[in-house]
Order: sequence, then structure tokens, then C-alpha cells
Amino acid sequence: MGVAMKADRAPLSTYRLQLHGRFPFSAAAAAVPYLARLGITDCYLSPIFAATPGSTHGYDVTDQNQINEELGGPDEYARLSAAIEAAGMGQLLDIVPNHMGVDAATNPWWRDLLENGRCSVGARFFDIDWAPVKAELRGRVLLPILGDQYGQVLERGELTVAYAEGRLELRYGERQLPLNPKEFPRVLRHGLDALKSELGDDPALGEFLSILSALGNMPGSDDLSPEAIAERRRERDIARERLARIVDASPRLRRHVDDAIAAVNGEPGRPSSFDTLHELLEAQSYRLAYWRTAAHEINYRRFFDVNALAALRVEDPEVFEATHGLLFELLQKGLVSGVRVDHPDGLFDPRQYVDMLQGLAVRARRTGAGTNRPLFVVVEKILSTGESLPEWRRSRTHP
Repeated sequence: MGVAMKADRAPLSTYRLQLHGRFPFSAAAAAVPYLARLGITDCYLSPIFAATPGSTHGYDVTDQNQINEELGGPDEYARLSAAIEAAGMGQLLDIVPNHMGVDAATNPWWRDLLENGRCSVGARFFDIDWAPVKAELRGRVLLPILGDQYGQVLERGELTVAYAEGRLELRYGERQLPLNPKEFPRVLRHGLDALKSELGDDPALGEFLSILSALGNMPGSDDLSPEAIAERRRERDIARERLARIVDASPRLRRHVDDAIAAVNGEPGRPSSFDTLHELLEAQSYRLAYWRTAAHEINYRRFFDVNALAALRVEDPEVFEATHGLLFELLQKGLVSGVRVDHPDGLFDPRQYVDMLQGLAVRARRTGAGTNRPLFVVVEKILSTGESLPEWRRSRTHP
């Protein structure tokens, strides 16, 4: 619980509600009448946007434009907002502009980055050094997620390729990582001669071969021209739909895909059986590594030294707009009375970010139901010994 001053308003008192799966929006809504009786003026909510599954804190955001389903999703959030409004209270949101959680299964931008490398949307969003000193990392992002040295993990059979709905992915424990679609033929051509002999002139075989050709002819992830990027995405999506359709329709092709994957996944005790899988991984836009290598080889900016939290280039106007779309809508609707910014000192220019945030609020007020007051912004800053508080308390353009 805290007390502060807000422009054009009486002193406010906030009460923080730490939301998670066992204390969702519905539980918070049930607490609102009690908080109102205490004299609380604004409910201070922990991060509400989609986060890494099972997160108990919400700071590992995976999609800033989706309400966290584990908290109850948009409908329950709307009910909580209605309860707060009915009690005459405001809503202070905890937001995380500095970084995102890198769960590839739930973070669409990180998944796009791993699949498409420098020609992905994520290449612009995340702060990555694509030309580090180490030659093996040029054009690739280091993923220090392995529990042991790469060669040991590979030859124990802990890295496996799997098929799902027209795509191939890499699995390591509970992790699911995308694979470059241009490299799918490297896997799916295994045992192809036997398949041709068995199916002959079967139209399903012709369609399968056509798909392999289309995948192999896609522009590479190192071709950064807008035309090549657009063509790569278009051909990828079409090929996935075609592959899913033909594999679902043909039991023989499904068996071929399964057999090809089994051959590529190798056999523990036979090191040479992992050669193709190694070649496949070497052709990706990421490089798997033992987690201990992060200290001296990592080439993406993190939140402190947390490998699972990748920093965002929110100073880029395009990135700012893309990561603040839902917040803009909430401001337009007048649901949010203020924000608390998590660790802004990790940003390229914290004060510029506050200005951008106020500019967002100005646009929201002009087009929606928000108040005429400047957005109430609180920033968190942990001071080291001898460190002074930076001059972030007053925005350049918004007093």
C-alpha cells in the first residue's frame, strides 16, 4: 500500500494486487469493495498482459497485446475493471517496457526471430548483435539453454525433431523451438527413393515433391530485401498449409515423415547417426549452447543477467507502437488512471520513454474516453551504493 500525489486530484492511496493463477482477476474483483472501505483510491495491478505459462509475477511478458488468460482473460479483466469503476476507484497498471520472456511457444516475436533470423519482425524488436566477434554467431542468436555441452546433449538424443501441423520443430525437454522452413527438405528427403518406388505416379507424391521444392527455393533468412522477406513469408505459409493437408490425407506420407524424423533424430551410442541433425541445427538462425557460456558469449541484451528475459528496443517508434497497442486501448476507454514502469533504467533513454508514454496518453485522450489529466507515471529505480536518482521525475514536454 502506498500514498502519492496525482495532478488535478486529491492525494491517492494505492494497494498492490499481485495477480497470478491462484489469485486471478475474479479474486481481485472480490477484494475491491473491501479496498474501497479502507479508503484506497486506486487498485495497483501487477502485470496483466500474457506472460510465460505458470508465471507468478507477470514480468516475463510474452505478448503485450493480449490479456493473460491464466488470470481470467479479457472477460474477467473487464469485470474487474467494472468493479473498480463502480467503487469510484482508479486503476494503476504495472507495465514492463524493457524486456520480454523468451518462451518460443508463447512469444510470437521471439518465435519469429528464431525461425527467420535477421529477416524477422523480432530482428528489429530485440536488441541483438548480429555481427559479434565469434564467427560461429554471425547472423545468429545464442541460445544458452542446454544443461550440458552441446555435443553431449546431442549424442544423448536429448535434441529431437518433431512434426506438428505442417511444420517441423526442435524439442529439448519441455522447450519447443521453430526450425527454418527452408531447411525442412533436409529432413523430409530421407527415405525419398523408397517412397517414390512405392507410390509411383500417385498424385500425393507429386504434391509432396512440389512442396519440398517450394520450401527449398524460398529466399534465405540472410536476404533482407522487402521483396524477399514478403516472398519468404508467403511461400512458408502456403507450404505449411499444403504439407499439413497432404500428410493428413495420406497415411503413407505421414509414415514417411515419421520415419524420416526418426532417422534424423539419431540413435544414442552411434555418434555418426546425429550428423544430419547437427547439420540441420547449424543451418538455423540460432546456436544452442550450454547455459554457462552466456556470461561471455551472449549476443542479445538481457534484463540484468537473466537469459530468459530479452531486452526490447522500445526507443524505436515502431517497436513502441507495437508493444503499447493494448495499453493505448485501455487508456482510450478510460480504464487506466496511471502506470508504474518496471526498471526503466534498462532502456536506451528512460526519460525519452516517459515522454513517449505521455504522448501515447495524449493521443488516447483525444480519441477516447480518458481524462484530460496527464498520465500518472511512477518509475521504479533501484539505487546502487553512491548512486543518485536520475532526473526522470519531470517529462520534457509534459509537466
